[in-house]
Amino acid sequence: MSEQRSDSLPRHAIDADAALWNVPPEERSGKPLLVMMHGLGSHEGDLFGLNRFLPQDLVVASLRAPLDYGGGFAWFQAGSQSSSPDTTLLDASVQGVHDWLDRLDFEPTGIGLMGFSQGGCMALQLLRTAPDRFDYALQLSGFVAHPKHPGDGVLAARSPRVPVFWAHGDYDAVIPQDAVKATGEWLAAHTALEAHRYPMEHTVSQEELADLVRFVSAQLAA
Repeated sequence: MSEQRSDSLPRHAIDADAALWNVPPEERSGKPLLVMMHGLGSHEGDLFGLNRFLPQDLVVASLRAPLDYGGGFAWFQAGSQSSSPDTTLLDASVQGVHDWLDRLDFEPTGIGLMGFSQGGCMALQLLRTAPDRFDYALQLSGFVAHPKHPGDGVLAARSPRVPVFWAHGDYDAVIPQDAVKATGEWLAAHTALEAHRYPMEHTVSQEELADLVRFVSAQLAA
């Protein structure tokens, strides 16, 4: 785990009782874990339905973001973090996820990350803060936060690099194109990137779902 983890860093607590799990506690030990993180204004049930398409031996936990936002929840303030150097709220939520993982009552055989939009930004920031903690990430219609981070060098130097599935829609009007470009360049420089573009808006398509299921299956078989 990288030096970015510190007890002195601010953190937003993750509500463990709000997390959705695909299997009961007695069936989680000795299996790989996939952590899902939803987008802005959504909730823990948003991505959770995708778990029925994933490999059956995978434990899935879908988290609720810690900040209230309208009728849903957020990981950080609305607006792109791709150009702002102030990632205080984002990093506090990242530390909250690390704390939640530290408190798990079972030891997963590996940990993957899946995030949509803001959740995708969270997934990449988690990789930056602890590149040795995670086996892979799925970044769906998201973006990377301000492209300079103290953990980037450690992440890029990891051998082998962390596999990342990156999907984005050609008609996505939510994520600015300059953020999409910066994200692709950052991913190529710091991860083992598998990039996909689809004829879709800010969503998850059936074609994308098939590709990400194949990606996850390949990671579990590695």
